[in-house]
Amino acid sequence: MLNLSNERVNEQLFTHYPLKTLRTLPQPNSGRKLGRWMLAFLLIGLLVMFLPWQQNINGEGSVTALRPQDRPQTVQNAIAGQIEHWAIQEGQYVKKGDTLLVISEIKDDYFDPNLPQRLNEQLGAKRGSYAATDAKIAALDGQKAALETGLKVKLSSAGNKVRQSQFKVVSDSTDLIAVQKNYQIALDRLERYERGHKNGLFSLTDLESRRLKVQEDYAKVVAQENKLNVARQELVIARLDLGTIQADYQEKLAKTLSDRSSALSYQAEAVGEISKIQNKISSVDVRRGRYVVRAPQDGYVVRSFKAGIGETIKEGESIAILQPARPAIAIELYVRAMDVPLIQTGRNVRLQFDGWPAIQFAGWPTVAVGTFGGEVAVIDAVSSVNGKYRLLVKPRQQKGDQPWPQQLRVGSGVYGWVMLDDVPVWYELWRQLNGFPPSLQEEPKDEKKK
Repeated sequence: MLNLSNERVNEQLFTHYPLKTLRTLPQPNSGRKLGRWMLAFLLIGLLVMFLPWQQNINGEGSVTALRPQDRPQTVQNAIAGQIEHWAIQEGQYVKKGDTLLVISEIKDDYFDPNLPQRLNEQLGAKRGSYAATDAKIAALDGQKAALETGLKVKLSSAGNKVRQSQFKVVSDSTDLIAVQKNYQIALDRLERYERGHKNGLFSLTDLESRRLKVQEDYAKVVAQENKLNVARQELVIARLDLGTIQADYQEKLAKTLSDRSSALSYQAEAVGEISKIQNKISSVDVRRGRYVVRAPQDGYVVRSFKAGIGETIKEGESIAILQPARPAIAIELYVRAMDVPLIQTGRNVRLQFDGWPAIQFAGWPTVAVGTFGGEVAVIDAVSSVNGKYRLLVKPRQQKGDQPWPQQLRVGSGVYGWVMLDDVPVWYELWRQLNGFPPSLQEEPKDEKKK
């Protein structure tokens, strides 16, 4: 039946018809209460929609070290060898310089136990050879100086002889001219005497005397010509001797210079050999110091890659993993590429470590329990293998935060949230439903321009 009247039937029944059983039954009012509750929830929901919500970017990662030197490293041997003794065990704490492993030599070039002594002997022999070559060079320099001095003396003597021969040629030439003049005068006189004898002015005896005189003067002319030729020949010989002296000197000097160049070359080779031997001695000393593999820094031996005694290991081969002690702990988080442009260094980060229970409200970090604070220290410029970008987060305590746990170990899992700006709850719901990225109030600054 439709209840179209403003009067309540049940009230009339209770008023006019005193039905005891009907009065004792409970009168349901749940519909009205439900409506009130729904109205209250609606009002509360509307209020919640306008509450501030802090946007965030979540990511997963692990515990690492901020400095590369604090991250787990492999300990390698510098030379090839055979394992003789292990001085540590896995999990042991070692200090810088502590012995980890002792190896022995496996290369036949270094088997000789007296190898340094042999090399020192070779070095002494080469140094003696160098000293002898140096003395030879000094002797050749002295020989060159002596040749130059002897050349000056011989050239001076030969030059004097050439000048003397020149003077003699000049003198003999002058004498030849004088003798030729006398001979011409004798011929002229003979001709006059012959004309005078024909005219009866001179006797035959005077004529014959003049003829004898002419013969004598002619003999003198011939003798003087021969003497002049001899003088000229001596001048030629003197000049040839002068050229011969210079040629001999050039030959001897060239030989001396050649010997000196050979000595210098041998000396340079000796210097190179000495350097090689010294390098060899130093290398042997350093190599023998590499028979003991030592810890590069304080830390814990995590795991060894070699076991047993007598195994051979190659040079540069990893023998153990060392975790440095007291590393500067940091967190590496991996975020999506679409979220990287919204992140800046210095942004607050909330972290939840594996093994530490926590209740996290990403939008309301102030009500989170069991999380720890940090800040973005490094943003990789390139993506990782998984296509995500790595963030390095260092500790930063905010108000009410506790310091990071001392029990954290490198490699432990971490879940983190990079905190962005505040937006209303309704906007965040709308963004999530539409799959939009978070928004910022201002454009991130370019850190490269700082």
